[in-house]
Amino acid sequence: MKLQEASKKEVKRIAVGSIICGVLELAGFFLLHLLGVVRFTHKVVLGAAGGVGVAVLSFLMLCLAVQKAVDTQDEKLRKSRMQLSYNLRLFLQAGWVVLAFLLPCFNVLAAAAPLLFPTVIIFYLQQKGKLVTPSERKNPEPSDEEEPEDRLGTFEI
Repeated sequence: MKLQEASKKEVKRIAVGSIICGVLELAGFFLLHLLGVVRFTHKVVLGAAGGVGVAVLSFLMLCLAVQKAVDTQDEKLRKSRMQLSYNLRLFLQAGWVVLAFLLPCFNVLAAAAPLLFPTVIIFYLQQKGKLVTPSERKNPEPSDEEEPEDRLGTFEI
């Protein structure tokens, strides 16, 4: 299945944001290293890089699942496909954390933290008004008489 243009844009924004968050994570680990709290080694860098990769892959899988579900007419089949996608993505993320815990070449905290980055990025984009919620598509500009709606809508692809 080919990724639609809107999905490509969102995956790219999540990927760039995750990389930025990964760099900030590494800077935080380095600062903690300077303070003597943790050791900043190649394990931290490998864990963060792998975690960012898994987080972006998981978001890509979500986009593909939503595209496929939208094309499905049968409601029961659509729900089961979305549930399967959710379970696979959860298994992927849990597997990554277990792998990072078991293999000594990864720092498990640095590997697990990036799995939260897509959520953080989505909240950031919502706060800045860079995500268009369904209610904003219907009413692009609030009138002068009405109070503007809160921009904390749900993220939908």
